[in-house]
Amino acid sequence: MEECDFSMQYDAKNSEEYLEMLEDDWRKEKLLAIRQMLLTYAPELEEVIRYKMLNYGKDAHYIFALNAQKHYVSLYVGTIEKIGNAETLLAGYNYGKGCIRIKKSIKIEETGLEKFIHKTVDMWRAGEDTAC
Repeated sequence: MEECDFSMQYDAKNSEEYLEMLEDDWRKEKLLAIRQMLLTYAPELEEVIRYKMLNYGKDAHYIFALNAQKHYVSLYVGTIEKIGNAETLLAGYNYGKGCIRIKKSIKIEETGLEKFIHKTVDMWRAGEDTAC
């Protein structure tokens, strides 16, 4: 599996600035949908800018990162294989060890991505290791 491309970087100081910098296209639409899933299911997560992308976590323990790339939106999550049933939940996605690539053709609501996010958050809440 290919690794994620870090070529698209946004020099933002906070999430509002980051979101303003995004082009108003399908990538922004997908990124906002995933962001909503994260913040709705895990309102306790803090949204900060780290490594020039959105990061979600608490007390320096980050569980997700989210970034718009040139040809897809990247959702970074420690190690995908630590999440039970990940292969089934992420069917249709191109992903690597810790990066899920959401392409234009993917209809997020028709996939198991939200369930994957919930399982990852549940593991994190239980104190289980979701890191790289």
